[in-house]
Amino acid sequence: MEDQKAKEAKANELALKILRLSKDGILVNLRFMDAALLALKPEKRDGLKGMAVDGEKVYYDTRFVLRRYQQEPAYIGRTYLHMLLHCIFYHGFQYGKLEKEYWDIATDIAVENIIIEMGLHQFSIKKDQMAESKLRVLKEDIGSLTAERIYRYFKNNPPTKTSMEEYRHYFKKDEHIYWQAATEEEMVISNEQWKKISERIKADLKSFSKDKNNSESLEKNLEEATKDRYDYSSILKRFMVMGEDIQLNDDEFDYIYYTYGLSTYGNMPLVEPLEYKDVNKVREFVIVIDTSASCRGEIVKAFLNKTYSILKSNENFFRKTNIHILQCDSEIQSDTKITSDEDFEAFMAQGKLKGFGATDFRPAFTYVEELREKKEFVNLKGLIYFTDGFGIYPERMPDYDVIFAFLDDNDTRPVVPPWAMKVVLEEEELEKVESKK
Repeated sequence: MEDQKAKEAKANELALKILRLSKDGILVNLRFMDAALLALKPEKRDGLKGMAVDGEKVYYDTRFVLRRYQQEPAYIGRTYLHMLLHCIFYHGFQYGKLEKEYWDIATDIAVENIIIEMGLHQFSIKKDQMAESKLRVLKEDIGSLTAERIYRYFKNNPPTKTSMEEYRHYFKKDEHIYWQAATEEEMVISNEQWKKISERIKADLKSFSKDKNNSESLEKNLEEATKDRYDYSSILKRFMVMGEDIQLNDDEFDYIYYTYGLSTYGNMPLVEPLEYKDVNKVREFVIVIDTSASCRGEIVKAFLNKTYSILKSNENFFRKTNIHILQCDSEIQSDTKITSDEDFEAFMAQGKLKGFGATDFRPAFTYVEELREKKEFVNLKGLIYFTDGFGIYPERMPDYDVIFAFLDDNDTRPVVPPWAMKVVLEEEELEKVESKK
């Protein structure tokens, strides 16, 4: 028994030595990874099929590490770097929001593409040549291979069962079983920690810009991971205005005078509660839908459902509303006026997208000015333009707030005018709302 324990201890000591060598190899080749490497601690987990990470620890099975290192010495270092990149890009922290099968393989493909691009001989393995051919095909169809773009591509173009098995064979390196293991509070803390690390790596990369090991895909994935995420609910607060709503105002009601009047004069209260109060609720705004050929109908519908869901959940509608939903490509195709919840529901059920030509943003703003001249709006607060961004922007700044809402960051689209807010929405968040309908 003691001999067995001694053998196991010696084996584990050897496995830890291999992991330390792997970390040293990463640090020597990728100096900007130092903070990320320090954030992860190894922990033995015998019975695990391979290796795994949860944002705080690298879990390993001793026998797996020894066996794979003997078969292919570069494999353990490759897997360690693979898991490190998962953490840097927050892949595990989005696990509960997405379809796991597609997100699992999308994240594995994204990080393997980066490692192969780096051309680090120390971490090259036998499967790389075939993996490169698979990546070339995906790049032709998708473009830059971030996990998010790969995931969306697979969602819209589901791979066959055979293709998925091939992707796993060439790109899977670790188990993702601990990506949801932490509590929500622990996940938030760990996520914030990795955000700081990722921001530091992003800054340090500029110092290593001439480094032969630099990867364009690494920079693209870092941009995706560190970009600002927007809370669409808070965005809609820009369109909230003060106004009277007919309802009891308990905040300004004095119960002392009320009860004193009843006790002294019978049924004669001295103070009645106010039957109105000032509240922040949506009154008037415009939603413009870009119906050019590049905007898919299901995503447009999901965007409108998202907007409607937020308004309903926050009870932001006045009893009387004045909301115009415009459809526009290079000209106004339709104008639907919404004055109640029922109008909105009818539009969502019966409305159809019209247009699908080229994109020009100017006609929508011209049309809104015409509506204002006709006194259609009393106090227009703002306009949201849902678009791909490839169009002609107006030169003049309107006297109301404007938000251009995009589904992704695209460096090739025209620059948004300085007087408008640019917002990048998450397609997965829109689809999640749509799936509940």
